[in-house]
Amino acid sequence: QVQLAESGGGLVHPGGSLRLSCAASGSIFSITTMGWYRQAPGKQRELVATITRSGNTNYADSVSGRFTISRDNAKRTVYLQMNSLKPEDTAVYYCTMGVVGWRGGVTDYWGQGTQVTVSS
Repeated sequence: QVQLAESGGGLVHPGGSLRLSCAASGSIFSITTMGWYRQAPGKQRELVATITRSGNTNYADSVSGRFTISRDNAKRTVYLQMNSLKPEDTAVYYCTMGVVGWRGGVTDYWGQGTQVTVSS
């Protein structure tokens, strides 16, 4: 089994910053793409950012230039640095990873979610 543990959410004022972390543990051979999604109340879950094993990144237009995704392959951890936060960034943020098991094949795993609230 594989578990993803997220941390770093909280309450921040508009214009502030937060850094989310998500660490994987369990039976893992390697990890392909890592990413962050978010879901605001009454809205569908949406992509925030993804990063491949080689470091190629992709961002939603709404966060491009403000958020930075990074990863540490040795620690099996993905990060999301969020700067210049806006009230519309308020959501539950979920990490996801494509895990390659010891028998091969890729399975997508999700974290439990961490609340980010941007409010004055």
